[in-house]
Amino acid sequence: MSGQVWVSLISLGGVALGSMLSYLVQHRTQQSAERAEQQRQQIALSETRRAERLTLLERFIEVGAEAERAAFSRPAEFDDTHPWHRTTQDVMNRLWVAERLLRIQFPLPVHDAARAYFLDLNRTVWEGLPDGESVRDYLEDNRLAFLDAARAVMG
Repeated sequence: MSGQVWVSLISLGGVALGSMLSYLVQHRTQQSAERAEQQRQQIALSETRRAERLTLLERFIEVGAEAERAAFSRPAEFDDTHPWHRTTQDVMNRLWVAERLLRIQFPLPVHDAARAYFLDLNRTVWEGLPDGESVRDYLEDNRLAFLDAARAVMG
């Protein structure tokens, strides 16, 4: 073979090698960029879900506090027309909805703890407690269990 053929073959091989290396670098760069974008989207989704969960927790805790105030102010005698009953019915309906929303967004242990607190609170609001029992003390265990379960999930 003549020298010119060798030079042409070596030159062609260099172009092929350069092209292949360029392709590999671009392919790797594209894969890396795609992985970074997926991670960014996953982080954004996680942050959005966390914000939604915090909003639901805040709502449940806020309405729970309203319901506890209703339990503290429960009159000895009331009927469906009593102002306390009408106001409290609204609060308890909102608490029921907030509790159901927790079931949708949280693992079952959090919902189960919220449900136990809700049931105790509902019983206290509508039926009252025996004389000498404290509303705060009666609700404390399930309230704290709920808050602990929520904290564990929100970590």
